[in-house]
This record gives sequence, C-alpha cells and structure tokens, in this order.
Amino acid sequence: MELELNMMVGGEAGQGVQSVGFILAKTFARAGYGIFADQDYESRIRGGHNFYRVRAKDDEVGAISEHLDMLIALNRESITLHQKELKSTGVAIFDEEKIKDISPNERLLGVPLERLAQEKAGNKLMTNTVALGAALGLVKFDFDLLASVLREYFTGSGYDIAEGNVRAARAGFDYAQENFGDNMEFDVKPIAGVKKMLLSGNEALALGAMAAGCKFMAGYPMTPSTPIMEYIADKGRLFNIVVVQPEDEISVINMVIGAAYAGVRAMTATSGGGFCLMVEGLSLAGMTETPIVVVLGQRPGPAIGLPTRTEQGELEFAIHAGHGEFPRAVLAPATIEDAFHIAVKAFNLAEKYQTPVIILTDEHLVSSYGTVAKFDLEQVKIERGQLLSEEEVDTLTEYKRYLITESGVSPRALPLRGKALVVTDSDEHDEEGHIIEDAGTRRQMMSKRLRKMNGLRGELEQPRVHHTPGAQMTLVGWGSTYGAITEAVAILQKEGVAANVLHLNELWPFPEGTVSSVLNGNTKSIVIENNATGQLARLIRAETGIKVNGTINKFDGRPFSPEYIIKELRKGVF
Repeated sequence: MELELNMMVGGEAGQGVQSVGFILAKTFARAGYGIFADQDYESRIRGGHNFYRVRAKDDEVGAISEHLDMLIALNRESITLHQKELKSTGVAIFDEEKIKDISPNERLLGVPLERLAQEKAGNKLMTNTVALGAALGLVKFDFDLLASVLREYFTGSGYDIAEGNVRAARAGFDYAQENFGDNMEFDVKPIAGVKKMLLSGNEALALGAMAAGCKFMAGYPMTPSTPIMEYIADKGRLFNIVVVQPEDEISVINMVIGAAYAGVRAMTATSGGGFCLMVEGLSLAGMTETPIVVVLGQRPGPAIGLPTRTEQGELEFAIHAGHGEFPRAVLAPATIEDAFHIAVKAFNLAEKYQTPVIILTDEHLVSSYGTVAKFDLEQVKIERGQLLSEEEVDTLTEYKRYLITESGVSPRALPLRGKALVVTDSDEHDEEGHIIEDAGTRRQMMSKRLRKMNGLRGELEQPRVHHTPGAQMTLVGWGSTYGAITEAVAILQKEGVAANVLHLNELWPFPEGTVSSVLNGNTKSIVIENNATGQLARLIRAETGIKVNGTINKFDGRPFSPEYIIKELRKGVF
C-alpha cells in the first residue's frame, strides 16, 4: 500500500520552525522515503508567521500538497491559519498549557511541550524538539533513527546540547505514544536499501558549479541566491575556490568578468534588484565575448517586492537584459536534480560560445529540499571550447582575439599566457580587438557574434514532452512548475481526464520546433506560470506564432500545487 505523509510545522521566526522542518525532512529521507519540503517565511528575524511543509512518500515526489495529515503548531496563529488544511483524519499538535483557549480533542492533541522540554531536557528552548518527537511518535517512527539525525544536526553545538535535544525528543515521542497511540493510522517504518541525498535547489546548483570547475565566485547577498555563495564559500576551501563579497553588484559582475577574462571559470548569483545593477556588465561580457555564468534567483517584484516569496517574473528580463544585441543562453532548472546538471552545462556553454549564460531559478525551487540520487560525477564533462593552450599560442605568428569564423566563435588565448597579445575592448572593435568606427567592420563583428546563436540552439535540450493517449489538453510550463504540473496530470489521469505535458527548462535560444509541433496538435494548450502577465505564453506566440488557448497565472508569491492547478482547470477547461 502506498504511504504518503504530509506534515507542517508552523510558528514565529525564532521558534525553530526551520530547524524542526529540516530535521523532519532529513529523518524521513534517512529512512528511505522520497521527500519534498518547502518553507514559507517572512522577511524578519523574529515574529511573523512562518511554516515549513514536509511531504514524505515511498515513491518520488516533486511538489507540495495542500492537504495535511499533521500540523505541528508552535503558536496559536498556526492553528487559526492552517487547521482548515487538515484532512478529515489529520491531527494538530499544540501546547495546551500555553494555548489555553483551545480545547483538546481527538484531532487537536494537547501536549505540554514547554513543560516537557524543561523537565526532561532542562531547557525550554527545546520545546520545538519535544514537538518533533511527539510528531514522530504519533506515526510510530523509529526513535533511534531520529536520535541519530538529532545528534548529527546538533554536533556543532556540543555534546550537552545534542543530548538535551535527544532527551527532549524522547519526552515528546513517549508522551504521544502513551496518550495518543491510536489517533493516527500511520506506521512509518524505514525502507531498507534506499539511500538518497537531501539537497536544496541552491545546494545542488552550487555542487554543480563546483563539479564544473568553477574557481571564482563574486556575489552580494540577496535572497534567494545567497545560500549558493555561502555553500561554495564553505565547501570551496577544499577545492581552491575563491569567493569574494564586493561592495555592490556592479563590482560583482566586473570582478566575475575579470576573472573569466583571465581564464578561470567564474560565476555570480543574485536576484532581480541585483541583476538590474549587473546589466551593463552583462553587456560588457557580450561585447568582449567573455564566458560568465549568472544565477538569477527570481522573487516577486518590482522593487523589494516580497523578498522571501517566489515568482517567475523575469523570463523576458533574462532573455533581453542588456543594451544592444548579443547572444546568450537562458536555462531554468525544473527540479533539484536538474539544478546540478544545468550548472555544469552552463559553464560548458559559456566557454564553448564565449558568451554569458544565465541560470534562471526561483525561490520555491532553490529554497525547497528534495531527495535525489547520488550524482554520477563520471558523467560530468568539462568542455572549454576553443581555449588555446600555451603551447598552441606559442606556435602562432599572429593572434586575432576576435577572428571572424563561420561559427562566430574565435580561438581564445588567455592574457599573459604564451606569446599572443590579447587585446580586448568594450567599444566595437576589429578582429584584433582594436576600436573601430566603420560600418563594414561593425556589420561583420555583429554578425559574427550573433552566429553563435546557431551553435547554442543545437546544444540545448528539447523540452520535456509527456504524451498521453486521448489527451484533451496540453499543460505547458517552465522551471520549477514541473513537479506540480506532472502530478496534476497524474491525478487527472486517475479521474479519467487525459492531458499532455510540455515543459521547458532550457529556454533560450527558444526551441520553437518542438513547441510548435506539440502545440499544433488537436489539444487545448494551457500555460501555467508564476507571474501575472503570462511571459512564457507571450514568448511562445512571439517565437512560433501560436496563441495558446488559456493561461493559469499565480502571482501571490506562493508556489503551485497540483491541487491548485486542477482547481483552476476545472473553472474553465473541462
């Protein structure tokens, strides 16, 4: 029988919501379950309502669910806001001694969380760990496995803190089993032989960059991309990676360009406001044909917007950002595993075509955690394109940095490496890199750069297409909506409604051939995206001439769920 458990931890910032949520996810992952976990938090240090959702399944899972089996309420507000999301068989855990205006019953389970934390662990700050233990006691989990995860998680805090948390969890675990042992039907046992990593999208992307040979990163902290810089700064010490935080994003992009010009693989990670400041530098990389990788983590704008929420509002911005016209690739990972592989590909494309590559993520994808199989590093290939070695450079009688070629890609020598004189300039220039003003050379150089798009177009993976016999419609999406869309289609299939999926994760150059062939069929096309104006729908029409039949747009800062997609489809499609 299929097992699925949907849990939420709710409370204020400062109550340990993220810690409990992550430990829940880690514990279920360690037990062999597929995990998808996301967090919803406000942009403040203390206070405000936060929650962390964990979905555990004995199969793969790639999206959240709106229906809860269990709510761990660390404050009164969590019950008020989320009780309605509980299934008819769902339960909520709360501290009846602190929240006295709610009467416990068979679905609202009162546990003296703070008192148990003080009595058993000697520290009321471990109230959240008592709640964690109670939650796993309700589903008859293996306490020893939980204890091992707690010791691992708190190992940096010292032995006393780690063991105190184990005692706190044990107190909650035992209390729940003794008092509410029959309130839930779940009996969650570890699945033997299943080992997977639990990673966030940001961590997977950072690992991909490191595997790809990134040796320099500059960044200025900005949600949701900051964890990439933090992760690489931490792990990069083992791999000789330089990480720098300059004074602003203008300095960031110029340092990345300088590092890449010198020959190392270089990247930055930012969000919308930071990317705005980088745009002039992006154009500089386009003109100087310097290979850089930029991660653009989307969140709702304009201006500061909702800095800790999610959106897909910068697709067109990523494709067109910059003054003048120059080639670039825009990639948007669909899953956490995708983030790793796309990071590797981005560095290869940047160097092969000597051009900027933008990885377009969003808060939902990069801040969520999921289980992924161990990455096969044997499959990671480093492709540096036409980068000349010192020996090759020393055989040249002359060197033209911007030699006009059929592909648009010129042999690339590094400055001060060998005998070649490397000349570059942000003004328009000739093949040697010297400034020009004449119309003929301008036409030649502009055409040379833009010819790279032909090669890039052949490098990009085609969209994911899932055909279903007898399909009535095709659901179209990009980036992080993949999990929610595919699960919605699976649910519809069980209800007798067939639908296709067309999903893009490598968006520019646009794959007009595949998109046209799928959407020119006899099904209705519905584009699903986290923005208000339907940017992918507009891009499809601009590149293929096809006007889709409908759109589902969500722009409240929250991600799609399969249930939300189905509800919206029922309003106007079938």
